[in-house]
Amino acid sequence: QLQASGGGLVQAGGSLELSCTDARRTFSNNGVGWFRQGPGKEREFVAAISWNGGYTNYGDSVKGRFTVSRDRAGNTVYLQMSSLRPEDTAVYSCAAARGSGVSANPGMYQYWGLGTQVTVSS
Repeated sequence: QLQASGGGLVQAGGSLELSCTDARRTFSNNGVGWFRQGPGKEREFVAAISWNGGYTNYGDSVKGRFTVSRDRAGNTVYLQMSSLRPEDTAVYSCAAARGSGVSANPGMYQYWGLGTQVTVSS
């Protein structure tokens, strides 16, 4: 099971870095995606990175503000969030893709992890 961490309370305009790890199995051969679900909202694609870090994909609402990366071993994936806005408030979750790519379709993901709460105050 994947575990997202690093969430918290931040003021608008601030930054946070989330991490996604999996203590039981490596996802070094899988793409990894970040999704979020805000209060009263549907789940939204945030970002994804390919198995080797060579390809990334971002949701329109976070392009230019968020950056997804992974460590050399491929066992930890990061989501650097900058210029945060109140509308970024959500529970952020990570998931390992069924393949090695960067799909925005949640149906292409397996092994969903526990999320972490991000709250952005105005």
